[in-house]
Amino acid sequence: MSDNLPEMPGSETSSASNAYEFTVSELSGALKRSVEDRFGHVRVRAELSGVKRAASGHVYFSLKDDSAVLDGVCWRGSAQRLAFVPEDGLEVICTGKLTTYPARSKYQMVVENMEPAGAGALMALLEERKKKLAAEGLFDPARKRPIPFLPKVIGVVTSPTGAVIRDILHRLNDRFPRHVLVWPVLVQGEGAAAQVAAAIKGFNTMDGGGAMPRPDVLIVARGGGSIEDLWAFNEEIVVRAAAESDIPLISAVGHETDTTLIDYASDLRAPTPTGAAEKAVPVREDLRVYIADLGRRLSGLKGAMIRDREERLRGLARGLPSPKDILGLAQQRWDDLSERLPRGLMAVAQIKSAQLNRLVGGLSLGRLRQLASYRGEQLNASVRRLEPAYARRLEDLGRRLEASGRMLDSLSYERVLDRGYALVEDAGGTPVTKAGSLNAGDQVKVRFSDGVSDMQVTGADAAPPVPPMAKTKAKAKLSTKPKTSPKDDGRQGSLL
Repeated sequence: MSDNLPEMPGSETSSASNAYEFTVSELSGALKRSVEDRFGHVRVRAELSGVKRAASGHVYFSLKDDSAVLDGVCWRGSAQRLAFVPEDGLEVICTGKLTTYPARSKYQMVVENMEPAGAGALMALLEERKKKLAAEGLFDPARKRPIPFLPKVIGVVTSPTGAVIRDILHRLNDRFPRHVLVWPVLVQGEGAAAQVAAAIKGFNTMDGGGAMPRPDVLIVARGGGSIEDLWAFNEEIVVRAAAESDIPLISAVGHETDTTLIDYASDLRAPTPTGAAEKAVPVREDLRVYIADLGRRLSGLKGAMIRDREERLRGLARGLPSPKDILGLAQQRWDDLSERLPRGLMAVAQIKSAQLNRLVGGLSLGRLRQLASYRGEQLNASVRRLEPAYARRLEDLGRRLEASGRMLDSLSYERVLDRGYALVEDAGGTPVTKAGSLNAGDQVKVRFSDGVSDMQVTGADAAPPVPPMAKTKAKAKLSTKPKTSPKDDGRQGSLL
């Protein structure tokens, strides 16, 4: 230590008055050099206490054991390389050097590397944190939501350069290609936990209304590694972000044997990133086969159902009576009632007449006059109401009769005769509709619009031409006879 001190003048005297006078800075600098030379590289096993991170990125803390405390500092560059986030109560092994802090006359350790004091220490911290978060209900199975059967958009939170994203995309393309959005993050080291939590929250804040669609499911993935490598996914900020995600989340961190706290908070845990892709989408070819099988089964069941309904309908039809039987019974009852009704009416009339006679016979003359007067008044009132109603009824019936007459007159054959047609009748007055029904010498009547003329079929040369295949009889000319009807004007005609 004396080698580092400045030479003191007058050293040959031992008088205290002649001792060298140090400045505080000189003495602090000498102590600093002595400590750093003597303890330039040390490893310290201790428990962290009072851990705090400054805005500059430096981490300050204390290293303690049962009987002593040593201040420590980890500069920003070294802190960013740590595999885990230092926390109070964690037992660690720190590597660095001792130095002094002259401004406070303190010595401290500058930590260049820090690691948990064995896996047991990290596991103890992990178990303690797990109990704390579980007590808050973050791992409650009732909070977990089902993963969509066939999501349209899948969001992936992982490193953009590792093999993990390539494995996920390859497996999705093999099974059922989907639209994939990748949010690139660090998955290890300083800042990894904050980036993963920010990515989960960022996907949840997307509304899907813009050019970027909102994912239907999230996959948080990382490859395998040690517990220190995976420690970012045990951080409380990541676990809370996964538990608060509105989008269903699949965790796929490490290998199948690795378990992190995000696995408990996620809606579904996959053993590997490739397994997460398999759980996110079904196999498209399997769906095609399944749908085709359902179609065949549906067709078969539909045919069987139709045949069953048809057979049941036939059975029901055999059990129903025929319409003729149903109507026949009703018709029989109608006939029976029709026959009984007149007799019943006559019997009721006779009974009422007898009752009326007995009633009249028991009334006094005055009472009869009173009733007759009362009935007379009622009858007069009824007559007064009946007369206009009767007149209206007769007028209405007259109009209907007149309209029917006009309709009948318009449909009468006489209107056809008015248009130049004639009606031929045989001797019995039956209309002749075919020329083949007349023979030579037959007497006929030809009715015109202004009268009737008697005529006789006189020859076949006047007959109209007929088809060669038709059965014909001799056709004759029609000539008038001297005898005519009163309206006959004596004209001759021929049957056309």
